[in-house]
Amino acid sequence: MKIALLALLGLALGALGGAALGIGAGLAWIEIFKTPNFEGYSGMLVFFTFMPLGAAIGGIGGALLFAVIAIRDAEIAIEREPVRRRDR
Repeated sequence: MKIALLALLGLALGALGGAALGIGAGLAWIEIFKTPNFEGYSGMLVFFTFMPLGAAIGGIGGALLFAVIAIRDAEIAIEREPVRRRDR
């Protein structure tokens, strides 16, 4: 259950972060390639192409990253016995 919840958290956080990075990449694309702004073309390019792609890639990447972290945490977690003191 912990793995699934962390994967969902990673999906949400990754989608938000990826969307933000997608907007940044789209704005950079417009500046580098001098995309015309005729009837809002550059804005539609950013928000209908780059933002959804960034959100999808970020969501998948975040979900995989958090799931791998949760799986490794489950494998590493070992209960240790308390250290016994020697009687003097």
